[in-house]
Amino acid sequence: MTDPAPDAWLGVDLGTQGVRAVAADSAGRLLGTGTAPLTSDRRGERHEQDPDEWWRAVCAAVGRARAAGADPRRIRAVAVDATSGTVTLTDRRGRPVTPALMYDDGRAAAEAEQVNEAGEAQWTRAGYRRMQRSWGLPKLRWLLGRHPRAAADGWRLAHQSDVVNRRLVGHDVPADTSNALKTGADAATATWPQEVFAALGIPASVLPELVPPGTVLGRVSAAAAAETGLLTGTAVVAGMTDGCAAQLGSGATSVGSWNSVMGTTLVLKGVTAELVRDPAGVMYAHRSPAGTWLPGGASSVGAGLVAREFAAADLDRLTARAAALLPTGLLRYPLVSPGERFPFVAPDATAFRSRAAADDAEDFAALLQGAAYVERLCFDYADLLGAPATGAVVLTGGATRNPVWTRLRADVLRRPVTLPRHAQPALGMAVLAAAALDRSGAAGALDRTAAAMVRADRTVEPRDTYRSAHDEGYIRLVDLLARRGWLPEVVAAHARERTAS
Repeated sequence: MTDPAPDAWLGVDLGTQGVRAVAADSAGRLLGTGTAPLTSDRRGERHEQDPDEWWRAVCAAVGRARAAGADPRRIRAVAVDATSGTVTLTDRRGRPVTPALMYDDGRAAAEAEQVNEAGEAQWTRAGYRRMQRSWGLPKLRWLLGRHPRAAADGWRLAHQSDVVNRRLVGHDVPADTSNALKTGADAATATWPQEVFAALGIPASVLPELVPPGTVLGRVSAAAAAETGLLTGTAVVAGMTDGCAAQLGSGATSVGSWNSVMGTTLVLKGVTAELVRDPAGVMYAHRSPAGTWLPGGASSVGAGLVAREFAAADLDRLTARAAALLPTGLLRYPLVSPGERFPFVAPDATAFRSRAAADDAEDFAALLQGAAYVERLCFDYADLLGAPATGAVVLTGGATRNPVWTRLRADVLRRPVTLPRHAQPALGMAVLAAAALDRSGAAGALDRTAAAMVRADRTVEPRDTYRSAHDEGYIRLVDLLARRGWLPEVVAAHARERTAS
């Protein structure tokens, strides 16, 4: 008699352009993946999606994962991540009644000012000081202002993942504190700040209950099973935002570890035992399912400039030419778009070069180097706030496909960097689903599960040969940023101090 097939776990990632479903076993082997596209309506500051399309895309992506080898009989639990700050309103039956205001919809500017005035003390305690116009709470107030009978008609707030989770289980579901963070949820207590909401005129009746990520919300209903192909009774686990899911999928779950994502822009997220509070509001933290904290921030520098400036180039040849020039004396601050968010806030910041480039190879080398220098400055900023900034670093994102860039980042950071084999948010949700059902007890379940399911592809060691040259170039860029008035002197001084140590 053969042993039954091992358990499997399903992660679903609701992105901007599509949905991705990944089934993995407890050893991290991918059993099947599937994708389905999503469409958006973008006009100026407006960015909307049809919430009903999310469910159709989830059903399609899960169906394709099944066709690729994911056996529903093995899947014990599913968890869903979603874009951070995306909200809609639903009726008494959980059906969306408004378009979804997406994570970067910027129409709630006036509402953001009102939210910050009413909740300044609460947001400071929460560690992020101020809400931005694209966050969930300003957008909720914007929606309620345009639907004044929402509470009387029994309408409720729903985050993107709430819509899908309700369809999966067939009844109302609480929101997880990760997706609800930008709607004002207190992640430490899993409660809404009712006094702030009362001052803003937001009825408690429109708010869902709150639970920590990793909480079992219910079981896949018969109706959802018929549409997705999952088995009735499969556990549905409360997920997280897509950024947090990516961190879990990188394996960076233990205190002191960091996940640095260099995609279109740079996102850095770490793990701390205690909440890191940032008086400047540059970094903010989600609560981990393990009870630890996930501080981080998103910069506006990144690989987005590669596609924009070198679209017609042979990148392999250009990279080889650039590699021979590194370290380069040409400094670039490679902003993808005007304005900086992390490791400092400077709405007027713009990209610059310290001088004209001799040719495209030097310009490309300076772009790669400049992004790595800003990445290092992010770590210095985290250290300034008291976060443990010297732990293990996992690199993910599109930039890791360039081995020269990866080697450069290790050199600049002066520490080893690890690249996982299958880093993606959907895998992070499979990890969370598995950890939620860990029979060996809650303590350490997430770390154990991530260690088993997220496999390292390779580790890149820094080279001492270029240390002094990069230290010098890094401080030159820090000085240029400070001289322009964008980088606070206290941050610049700390960067100089750490470099000299």
